[in-house]
Amino acid sequence: MGQKPEVIDITGVAAGGAGVGRLSDGRVTFVHRTAPGDRVEVRVTESRRRWARSRLVRVLASGPERRVAPCPHYRRCGGCTIEHLSYEGQLAIKARLVADALRRIGGLETAEPTVVPSPLEFRYRNRVSFALRRQDGGVVAGFRELERPDRVLDMGGECLLPEEAVARSWDLLRSAWGTAAHRLPSGEELRLTLRAVADGGVTLLVDGGYGPGRPDDLVASVPPLRSVWHRPVAADTYRLLAGDQVVHEWWGGEEVRVTEDVFLQVNRSAAALLEAHVMELAFAAEPARVLDAYCGVGLYSRRLARAGVEVVGIEAHPGAVAEARRGAPGARIMEGTVEALMEQALPVDVAILNPPRAGLDRAVVGGLAAQPPARLLYVSCDPATLARDLGRLESEYRLVGVWSFDLFPQTAHVETVVELSCATT
Repeated sequence: MGQKPEVIDITGVAAGGAGVGRLSDGRVTFVHRTAPGDRVEVRVTESRRRWARSRLVRVLASGPERRVAPCPHYRRCGGCTIEHLSYEGQLAIKARLVADALRRIGGLETAEPTVVPSPLEFRYRNRVSFALRRQDGGVVAGFRELERPDRVLDMGGECLLPEEAVARSWDLLRSAWGTAAHRLPSGEELRLTLRAVADGGVTLLVDGGYGPGRPDDLVASVPPLRSVWHRPVAADTYRLLAGDQVVHEWWGGEEVRVTEDVFLQVNRSAAALLEAHVMELAFAAEPARVLDAYCGVGLYSRRLARAGVEVVGIEAHPGAVAEARRGAPGARIMEGTVEALMEQALPVDVAILNPPRAGLDRAVVGGLAAQPPARLLYVSCDPATLARDLGRLESEYRLVGVWSFDLFPQTAHVETVVELSCATT
């Protein structure tokens, strides 16, 4: 016999998108597909000493932010986590998540930031990754299930998040890959990532598997498909299998030459708002010299260099370094990790930090403390690591402002920009 259901009240939403409530024994439990203000019946599925995970059995009373999720696959699909909340409710929850992380992890008392909404609530993702599994002589391809990530929910282009070009290309690819997807690289499981550029062209990245398949047939059969790249099992880099080495993207008025897995944000319209805000803060400081750390393809470096600012960019990805050097000839772009190269770039007046989800290496924090720029602009995709890093920087910097941007509607993810000033200047 399984554990009996319990009735609980949902009081908040955790960083992963699950609702938060308390069981009768006082433990916190996390329940997906619940909303603040809900009264729900749940069944515990994972029990720990201080907390538990539960599955929603039924909603007894709905909170004010609950809505019927627009996607018909939402009940099972693990791609979205908070689509059952109104968009205004999603923004409010993200503001709470950022403020809570800064307070709880970073020890910083700050008001909930305003979250700038995405211009598009749906059809905003220019890059989407799908799971493909070959089984029983056929193919299942789509997204992993919410409660059973070992299962793949078969799905075509009806997902509401991809840009139209990605959704259309996914349907065409599914029709063109042949019996048991024999035109794709071999292997029981693959990850397929489609990325669209502004003119509707699409690139395909294939992770996993072994042999190359028949990629030329795919490019010929899927008109938007410009290139197919493959990173086999245990390989570190992608190899071009078919199509164009370089695909041209237009990003915020900048021409960007995209190759393989060079990073750009998934939400081009919301990213434009974030990037404009970072540039506004940077120029307001009237810097003579700027460090653009984790600079990617050099979008900030280009704009600063054209304005006559001396810029030093640091980036580890070779393809992104090449594009940053091409697009920002007036900047000095160094290839390597920020922790290894930052000492060579300092001192500067302003440092722009845009690290991956893991946040700043301790050596980066130490370098900033040793030669502190007058201003730090920290762009973060994870409130928890942002808060941790701000706590580490607390002795040298004071918080000036916090702004969040919703680059990921229907999910619990949020981008945050923090401005810090050096406490000794």
